[in-house]
Amino acid sequence: MSEPSDSVLRGITDDGAFRVITARTTQTVRGAVEAQGVAGHTARHFGDLLTGSILFRETMAPNMRVQGVLKGAGNSGSVIADSNPTGQTRGLIQLKAGAKEVELGQGAVLQLMRSLPSGRINQGIVEVPKDGGISHAFMAYMQTSEQVLSMLAVGTIFDGERVVSAGGYLVQLLPEVGRGPLMVMTERLRDFESIDPQLKDSAFNPAWLLGELLYGMPFTKLGESPVRFECWCDEVRVVSALASLGRGDLEHLLSTNEVLEIACEYCKRDFRIAPARLRGLLEQS
Repeated sequence: MSEPSDSVLRGITDDGAFRVITARTTQTVRGAVEAQGVAGHTARHFGDLLTGSILFRETMAPNMRVQGVLKGAGNSGSVIADSNPTGQTRGLIQLKAGAKEVELGQGAVLQLMRSLPSGRINQGIVEVPKDGGISHAFMAYMQTSEQVLSMLAVGTIFDGERVVSAGGYLVQLLPEVGRGPLMVMTERLRDFESIDPQLKDSAFNPAWLLGELLYGMPFTKLGESPVRFECWCDEVRVVSALASLGRGDLEHLLSTNEVLEIACEYCKRDFRIAPARLRGLLEQS
C-alpha cells in the first residue's frame, strides 16, 4: 500500500469565526531530513520548522516564497526552511563548528521572511519562548509581527532516525468570532496543544485532522494543495552564481583546467561545470 502524498487543506467555519489549515508533511520532512543527514533534536526542530513555515505561508502569504530561519541559542547554528507557492519545499542545516545540535533556549530566535512581488523582503523576528518550542514561536510571531491571533501546533515523529509522520494545524481567529465560539474552540484546542497523538494515529491526514479540530462545528472546505520536498536548483542557477565571482576567482578555478564539481547545499545534487563553461564566463567578465 503506497503512502499518501503530503498536502495542505484549508477550511472555514460556517459562522465565519475560524479559519483552519491542516497539513500532512511526512514525505516532505523526511526528504529534507535525509538530504541534510541530520538526526536528534536538530532533526525534530528542522521538521517542525518546515511544517510551520508551510502553514505560515498558506495563511499569510500563499502566493509568496517564505523562508523560516531558526537561529539556535549560544550561536549553536541555524535551521532554514524554504517554502514556495508551488508546494516545493526544501531546507538547510548550518551547525556551528564543533556543535552537535542546534539548541533551543535563551537566545534562540525565529525569523520569517517573505519575498514580495517587488523583489523586496518583508521580515520579522521573535525570541523562541522558553518552554513553547517551535509551535509557540510561530504563534508569538503571528501575534506580534502580523497582529493575527492564531493557535498552531506542529510535530515530527521518528522511528529511530526515520521520519514516520509529520504535520500540524493552524487555527486563525477571524473578526467575526463571538465569545461563545471562542470559548468552545479554546477548550477544544487544549486537547491539541501537542499534535503528536494525532500524528501517531493511523487515521491521520489533513481531512481527518480538520474534522477532529472542528468536531460539532459546521464548516466548509476551501481547497487542498500538494506540498513536497523538491529543490529548485539547476545548472543555470549554479552558473549564474559563478558569474558573480570576480575575474581573479574565475582564473583561480580555471588554473587546474579540471571539471568543477559543485553540490547543492539543500538537496546535495552534484553539478559538473566544464572548463569551457568557466572560460566563457571569464570572457564575459
